[in-house]
Amino acid sequence: MQLWSWSGFFGYLFNPFILGGVFTTIWLTVVSLSAGLILGFALALMRRSRGRLVQLVAKAYIWLFRGTPLLVQLIAIYTALPQFGIRFSVVEAALIGLALNEAAYLAEIIRAGIEAVPEGQARAARALGMTERQIMRHIVMPQAFKVIIPPLGNSVNGLLKTTSVTSVISMEELLRRTQVLIQERFMVLELFSVAAIYYLLLTTLWDFFQRHIEKRFGQADSRLSMTEKR
Repeated sequence: MQLWSWSGFFGYLFNPFILGGVFTTIWLTVVSLSAGLILGFALALMRRSRGRLVQLVAKAYIWLFRGTPLLVQLIAIYTALPQFGIRFSVVEAALIGLALNEAAYLAEIIRAGIEAVPEGQARAARALGMTERQIMRHIVMPQAFKVIIPPLGNSVNGLLKTTSVTSVISMEELLRRTQVLIQERFMVLELFSVAAIYYLLLTTLWDFFQRHIEKRFGQADSRLSMTEKR
């Protein structure tokens, strides 16, 4: 019994159906991350709000989505909500589930970055007559961003792989398309190896990009420090 087929492996390495799944994984990551960042930033600000009710809502959201598996959340959005008259397509459910889940983690990353900026700088800016929006935009976020970049990059890396969970609701990303071909061709090892290679390629490329961003901001921070010393 033949356990491995090199011709099958190389035959599917550049298969258009598989490449389509790779593309879906990429845009699914980009869109859900973008939505997650927007919601996560709002949640981070809510966590720092002076209103107790606003804080409680943000804490409850983060507690819920960080404390339950993404798989359960996706199934609830796609199969449970229709029982209450709320229906989403596979693509919509996948994007909503990933974005809502990612926002809970990004909110804590962003909040930690904001709180890393000394409060004295904000007080000094207020004394100069700057509004809270101006302080956040020009004083806090540029410095907080340097703290946020490393964990944010790790979140992107994780999200590229986490998109595979959406295959449970039949989202045709890389893993789902791999499973479809396995059911048709019965080349389990070969096709899963192809999928693994693409996941490794995507995460490796992002790792290089992340290091470039961290190095660039690190150099900018060093130049700023040297200027201040002078």
